[in-house]
Amino acid sequence: MEKWEVYMEIYQLKQKGFKIRRIARKLGISRTTVYKYLERSPQEMSAWMASTKTRSKKLDPYEMLIQTWLSEHPDLSASQGHDWLLEKYQDLKIGESTVGGYVKELREKYSLPKTETKRVYEAIPDPPMGKQAQVDFGQTVQRRPDGIQSFESLI
Repeated sequence: MEKWEVYMEIYQLKQKGFKIRRIARKLGISRTTVYKYLERSPQEMSAWMASTKTRSKKLDPYEMLIQTWLSEHPDLSASQGHDWLLEKYQDLKIGESTVGGYVKELREKYSLPKTETKRVYEAIPDPPMGKQAQVDFGQTVQRRPDGIQSFESLI
């Protein structure tokens, strides 16, 4: 849903008597966003939206790189893209949610839907009794008689 549509929906629900919390739940947004939108007049909202269209984003210099990754790897997650960016550009300070929003915009802009591959499971016959084992890896902290703690592996 576009910001203007969200604004109009918030405004209409408020006119119908909905409480802020209920509006936020209904639209899946935070209460602070509802308050922020309700503080603005339609003219202020229109001016703010126009300013967001012309504003540059922190990831704009990396747009072609991210778009290439999304084209080559349609199942790429935003968190994986975030990791790849940080591996390639160690000095880049960017949050995972920022990358997620940017990836979502690029997928819409370039019509790159995310494909998810379903994992196929297949039952295998159980081996005979005594021919199978299960190992649970773990670690425990033990205190030696001299008072020093040691970490023991449980394998």
